[in-house]
Amino acid sequence: MPIEIKELHIKINVNESSNSGAKPASSPSPAAEKDTVAECVEQVMKIIERKKER
Repeated sequence: MPIEIKELHIKINVNESSNSGAKPASSPSPAAEKDTVAECVEQVMKIIERKKER
């Protein structure tokens, strides 16, 4: 009999002071931030529309 997982909880702890050798991310330009926000809004609207169709 197969097991179906309906929920999965993931917990992650991030320490900003940790120095793992990775370069810190540079802050994006305001135009890039607006493009990113617009893309996110578009994706959320698509998800909402798909839920309405069900």
